[in-house]
Amino acid sequence: MAQVLSLHVFFSAEIHKVGPSKPLKRIHKPKTSLSTRRKATQSPQSPLRKTQKLNLQVSPHRAVSAVRLMRIEMGGAFADLLNDKGKGSGDNEMGYVERTLGFRTKDLDDRDLRLVTDIVGGTIRWRRYLDYLIGSLCHDEKAFRSMEPLLLQILRIGFYEIVKLDMPSYAVVDENVRLAKVSLRPGAGNMVNGILRKLVLLKESNSLPLPKLEGDDRAQARALATLYSHPVWMVRRWTKLLGQEKAIKLMMWNNDNPSFSLRANSGKGVTRADLVMQFNMLKVPHELSLHLDHFVRVKTGLQIVIQAGLLKQGLCAVQDESAGLIVSVVNPQPGDSIIDCCAAPGGKTLYMASQMHGQGIFKPRKVVYASSKSYCFLFWCFLAFIMPFQHHIFLAPAHCLKQLPHLISMHFYSLLLHYKPIAVGF
Repeated sequence: MAQVLSLHVFFSAEIHKVGPSKPLKRIHKPKTSLSTRRKATQSPQSPLRKTQKLNLQVSPHRAVSAVRLMRIEMGGAFADLLNDKGKGSGDNEMGYVERTLGFRTKDLDDRDLRLVTDIVGGTIRWRRYLDYLIGSLCHDEKAFRSMEPLLLQILRIGFYEIVKLDMPSYAVVDENVRLAKVSLRPGAGNMVNGILRKLVLLKESNSLPLPKLEGDDRAQARALATLYSHPVWMVRRWTKLLGQEKAIKLMMWNNDNPSFSLRANSGKGVTRADLVMQFNMLKVPHELSLHLDHFVRVKTGLQIVIQAGLLKQGLCAVQDESAGLIVSVVNPQPGDSIIDCCAAPGGKTLYMASQMHGQGIFKPRKVVYASSKSYCFLFWCFLAFIMPFQHHIFLAPAHCLKQLPHLISMHFYSLLLHYKPIAVGF
C-alpha cells in the first residue's frame, strides 16, 4: 500500500513540474460523403479514366466513319459539313465517338481523315447497293430489317471496303469484327465475321448476288436503281429522256470518285505549264482540263500539293471547273465594270479580277436572305444602285430572273445567271 502511495506522489510531482495542462483543441476535418469521394477519384480530368476510355486496338478511321454514318442517318447531319469540321476538331470528334461507342481511339492523322472522307462518302453513294448485298447474305429479310443501326453501319463499311475499295479482305474482316465486339458485344462481332467472310468467298468466285434486269420498265428501273444506287424515280426519268445506255453511263459517272481542279493564278503570271511542271516535280498524277486553259485536274495527291506550299504561295487555287466555266462565259475584259451579287466565298471573283489585269471596277456582294421575296427585294435595290452604269457585267442568282424579265435588255452589257450546285447521296 505504501508503494502505491509513493508512486502516486511521484507521478503527481512530475506533472506539476511540466506545468498546468492546456485544454486540447478539437480539430474539425471537413466531412466528405462517399459519393463525393467517388466523384473525385473518377473525375473526367483524371488520367486514369482517360486511359481506361482509350482503345488502341480499334481502327480509328473505322470507328469515326461508323459514328459519322450514325450521325448522318439518325441525326440528319450533312456529310460535307462533318468533313469541314473534322479537321482541327479532334476532341469534338472523339467526344461523339466516346458517347456513341463508349470509348475513344487515337487521334486521326491526315491519312485517317482522307480514309474517313472516302468511306463515309462512298458508303452514302452506294448505300442502296450495299444494303441489297447485306440483305441477300443475311439468313432472312427480317434479320436485316431489325438490325440495330450501329451494327448495320459497321457492315456497310466492311462491304464498301471489300467490294468498292478492294482493301485486303483479312484486314477488313478482322478490324470490323473487333469494332463490333468492342462497341456492341461479342455476338455482334461473330455475326459480322460470318457475313463478311461469306462476302469474301462470293467476291473471289465472282458470284455476288445481283438483281436481274428483266420484266417491264418499272422492274428494270428498280434493278438499275439497286445496281447503281440511285432513286427509282430518277432512273425512270433518265431512262425515258436519254435511253437506258446513256442513263447507265450517267449513273456510273455520278458515282465516280470526285476529282479536284486547280487553277493557275494568272494574276501572278503563273501559267498552266508552270503548274504542270510543279506537279511533275512533286510526282502528283494529273491531267489537263478539256474546257479551260488555266485548270488542271487532280484525283490523288492534293495533300502533297498543299504541303509543298503551292496554295500558300498563291501559285494556284482549288476551284471547280463549273465555277471556271462561268468566268469563261462572262469573259471579263480590262476596263469592264462587274457587280457580282452572289460572291461567296469569292473564287469566281478572284478569277475574274485576274482576267481584268488591274483595270476596271469590280464590286463583289454577298446577299443574305431569309426568303425568295426578300432576296428579290434586295436584288431590285442592287439594280437601282447600278443603273448609272452604262457598260458593265451583272451576275445574279438564277431564280431572280422570274422577277425581272423586262430588264434583261435594258441597261446591261451581259447578264449572267448562275447558282451553286449541291451533292446528294442516295
